Amino acid sequence: MKSIVNEQIFLIDGVSSMFPETTRGKIRKMLTEGRVLVDEVVQHRAKHVVEPGQTIEVTGRAQGKEAAPPPSQTKKKHKLKILYEDEAILVVEKPAGLLSVATNKLEDDTLHSRCVNYVRIADERAWIHIVHRLDRETSGVMVFARHERHKTYLQSQFANRDVHRTYHALVEGRPAHQSGTERAWLVEDRNLRVKKVKSSFKGAKQAITHWTVEDSDDEVSLIHITIETGRRHQIRMAMKALGCPVVGDELHGAETNPMNRIALHATALEFLHPENDDPVRFEAKVPFVPK
Repeated sequence: MKSIVNEQIFLIDGVSSMFPETTRGKIRKMLTEGRVLVDEVVQHRAKHVVEPGQTIEVTGRAQGKEAAPPPSQTKKKHKLKILYEDEAILVVEKPAGLLSVATNKLEDDTLHSRCVNYVRIADERAWIHIVHRLDRETSGVMVFARHERHKTYLQSQFANRDVHRTYHALVEGRPAHQSGTERAWLVEDRNLRVKKVKSSFKGAKQAITHWTVEDSDDEVSLIHITIETGRRHQIRMAMKALGCPVVGDELHGAETNPMNRIALHATALEFLHPENDDPVRFEAKVPFVPK
């Protein structure tokens, strides 16, 4: 669908006038996915100013494979699945089994090191800053910052619980209820094993996990999860408490591992863009579903 603008207007308002029954959240998702063009050029910013005489076009699918135009092409290769990038952030999909960042063992191959190598294709002095982490066994959406100020702002959003994080887990069996919230206090021991303890236990941190059954069969269930806190093994501990451990999670009681991985995936990440405070959302398709 196309529309010629008659007066100066923000892009999100122009698209809203074209789709009056569509929520602003869905319109922002159109922008994030690269479905909105101004004079045939993809635009992602909600507050991009559209001038009189310019044409807004909304396509039925994203333009290209990524949510943002890639940088200038080089012959060098990289080991990243990029979901979005601009001058402030780099959003990628982490594969299962890869560390987010190096530990005290100084591993060479991590998602962070791959991101650093990627940005240095264009500028050998470039750097990528760590904002948050996913457990090694977990796949899904992660955001990195290109500058210190962007990292600080994004980390404040995580600390203030302003980031909306969605996960999917394939679990053994089916919970007794269709949905619920698991609240627990967790602590890590010296061997990085996570234990459930009382709130008064020294070093205990609260973990709040909301869950809903999306699909199930006789053996497994697909669980939609949102978290208010980001504790190590939080979701895996919550599913164990339900009596439905995550498939492949032998540490927390799983008896099956047909995919040779723990079936936990960070599906979506939503936060305020550090440059303009526009709400942005990035998604990575769930790699497993019940048969």
